[in-house]
Amino acid sequence: MDRAVKRDRRQAFTPLNTTPFWSTAAEPHRFPRLDRDLQVEIVVVGAGITGLTTAYLLVLGGHSVAVFDRGRVAERDSGHTSAHLTMVSDRRLSSLVRSWGRDRARSVWDAGLTAIERIESIVRAEQIDCDFQYVPGYLHAVDGDAERDGGPKAFEDEASLAIDLGFDAAFVNDMPFIGGPAAAFERQGRLHVSRYLSGLARAIVERGGRIFEHSEIEGAEAKPRSVRVNGKTVSCDRVVLATHMPIVGLASKSDTARLQSKLAPYTSYVVAGRIGKGEVPDALFWDTADPYHYCRIQPASSHDVMIFGGEDHKTGQASHTAGCLKRLEETAAGLVPGIDITHRWSGQVIETPDGLPYIGEITPCQFTATGFSGNGLTFGTLSGMMAVDWIEGKANEWRSLFDPGRRVTSGGAWIYLKENADYPLYRVRDWLQEKARSVDAVQPGEGQILEYRGTKAAAFRDDQGVLSILSAACTHMGCLVAWNDTERTWDCPCHGSRFDTNGRVLAGPATEPLSPLDQSE
Repeated sequence: MDRAVKRDRRQAFTPLNTTPFWSTAAEPHRFPRLDRDLQVEIVVVGAGITGLTTAYLLVLGGHSVAVFDRGRVAERDSGHTSAHLTMVSDRRLSSLVRSWGRDRARSVWDAGLTAIERIESIVRAEQIDCDFQYVPGYLHAVDGDAERDGGPKAFEDEASLAIDLGFDAAFVNDMPFIGGPAAAFERQGRLHVSRYLSGLARAIVERGGRIFEHSEIEGAEAKPRSVRVNGKTVSCDRVVLATHMPIVGLASKSDTARLQSKLAPYTSYVVAGRIGKGEVPDALFWDTADPYHYCRIQPASSHDVMIFGGEDHKTGQASHTAGCLKRLEETAAGLVPGIDITHRWSGQVIETPDGLPYIGEITPCQFTATGFSGNGLTFGTLSGMMAVDWIEGKANEWRSLFDPGRRVTSGGAWIYLKENADYPLYRVRDWLQEKARSVDAVQPGEGQILEYRGTKAAAFRDDQGVLSILSAACTHMGCLVAWNDTERTWDCPCHGSRFDTNGRVLAGPATEPLSPLDQSE
């Protein structure tokens, strides 16, 4: 093969830059790696919205706290959000009422509204420059065509139900930007998430809290209570798991696996692009598609940035992830011709069978928060508030509603079975499916699953032609990982674990890296 052809193949696999808009628009603080034994009252695992909110509220109450993250503060899930702030849950209010009744449905939305108000109070108290603003939110039809949703009455009914339950809502016959009927909800919000979390981290350290980066939890002991981090021992009274997908910690592996089986990780894609000042109203927008699209504005001095997301699929179950971003760009350009796309990225959302998060004690002295669906910032903030009440022995009105041990509702039972059908399907299919036979088939910039010395291997060749060969078995429960061509990661199609090309864990529930395979002759 001549050099020109080799160059062309290399260019074909050149990855997109998938750095989130937030990461390029804020300078993050840096925190040390744990290098000594430590004793604190509370260990918080995970330095995203849940972990930092928990730690901030705890240090305000005089508690000693240490936060640990395997990477950087707000680097993963909270740093890959679209930063919508809304009380409106992914499951429609009418659906919540049918499943839970009026009082509990109202309580779910009250929880989101309370979280937004707490974020506002923190922004004001700490004087965090993060562009926090209350804005309206609009639930609307795809392309403004309400007929596919049953006509305008469907949106009128949704707004009327919200009003009846005490929320500030209205039916709009011709909404701004998209056009067509919509249900409008006041006092939703938006902010610059990296600046907000950076401000939270600063406030934690200023008040005596400790934050450690590149400090992964390696294990935990119930008696005496402690966690192991970087080979060191951190003694504590309680543990708060703020890891998006829960890890074992103090719980048994069976209890943790039981909770993980009720969680379905989905990848959601986001693009951001420059548009003219005021070209799109400063509001939140989301449509009725499945998966739905969502849109918001981030103001800048001379222009606005439109942040547009959607194209969700179960993590590890899309054969060509770059196509998801391409379709998203095309949809955004159809809404705002001339948009200058500057950023493309993806994040992971965790769904539950009944549409509500799991927030609470999963085992004695360990608090867990997960399953936030598309409401990560609001439910993450609420989780921090609930964790503090749990630690201080205070009553909390949402404890039973979001209890991790609650029974799956009748409607949720079918969703639970459907989501978990993926495990045996992919576990058996992938190990039997024919794969590439030779490492020679792996081109620069490409990853492939192949047969290698009698086992399934995840092979990646970098842009310089250097080959890395890893075990293709996810270290969580043994499913074969799949190649993500957009972000150059190995993603598990069963439970959503993600690994970089060196095998390092980027997202759980896996906690161990993919093992390298011997390449010696």
